[in-house]
Amino acid sequence: MPSGDPVSTTQVITTEASVAIALGGNLGDPIATLTAVRPMLIRELHGWAARAATQLLLGWSPLFRTAPVGGPPGQPPFVNGVLLVGRAAGGREPWPDALALLGRLQGLEARFGRQRLEHWGPRSLDLDLLWCGDARCSSPQLELPHPRLRQRAFVIGPLAATAAQLVLPGGHQTAAALLAELLSRPGAEPPPLPLPAREGWPEAA
Repeated sequence: MPSGDPVSTTQVITTEASVAIALGGNLGDPIATLTAVRPMLIRELHGWAARAATQLLLGWSPLFRTAPVGGPPGQPPFVNGVLLVGRAAGGREPWPDALALLGRLQGLEARFGRQRLEHWGPRSLDLDLLWCGDARCSSPQLELPHPRLRQRAFVIGPLAATAAQLVLPGGHQTAAALLAELLSRPGAEPPPLPLPAREGWPEAA
């Protein structure tokens, strides 16, 4: 299965033409977990998008260490990243069903022992669909764009490292501008700490 070409930094990326997935975890060895799930996620994306018959362009963020937000106290820090999925020039068909992709993401979470026992609690693997092209959805299973996308530095930080000038859903700010705003607010989350590149995850800030 091809891994997909990286998203070029010179390519014009829009949310309407892309899919974004946030990755994270804070139980066990989250770096090892994210590295292990990466090729599996690529396979699932190719399977999901097969009907679109277009080449996928994959933009992986660096990994970041982030402080827990919400949930029970005393959690270990998280490791977070983002995958931005585009398509080669000429791929203009609508993206396939977002709920089908969500099912594939939750299947991967289950393979790595994800249990939903506590709201915003510690987790072995978290794969959140942030947006899926211009799809709009509000259901118990899925809300798109993700309702807390613009509030979380642990998501916006990796997005800004991947596509700083990307204008995010629900506003007119770029990822870089929104990250700066979030980090300047009183009581803001600590800035996401970029981690060095490593085998299996070569991207660095």
